[in-house]
Amino acid sequence: MANKKERDVQLVDEIILGIENVKGQDINQLDLRELDNTPCDFFIVCSGNSNTQVSAIVNSVLKTVSKALQEKPFHTEGLDNAEWVLIDYVNVVVHVFQNHIREYYNIEELWGDAKSTQIASNY
Repeated sequence: MANKKERDVQLVDEIILGIENVKGQDINQLDLRELDNTPCDFFIVCSGNSNTQVSAIVNSVLKTVSKALQEKPFHTEGLDNAEWVLIDYVNVVVHVFQNHIREYYNIEELWGDAKSTQIASNY
């Protein structure tokens, strides 16, 4: 059995794979572990062009993580309008935005002290 740290890294990798499987864009990993009073260890942020693509990204992440790690999120919200969907895996939280909503809320700027890693997509 993997320890918590290894499990979180595996979870992050599977989430990113799920995003890439449906061509989610502008994937950014924010490592919050060195900061005080954070809601989780990692944020994974990405964008989709439409509510249809945002929904597809969310479904791909859920399916990929479930298949690889047999994990389901603690909570998911925002699927009704699919402008900003949050998938909460407790230690890892995924934010899937439509582009204009991501620009408006600028979540990466809010967590500017976090270590940020831009994920290079293979497409």
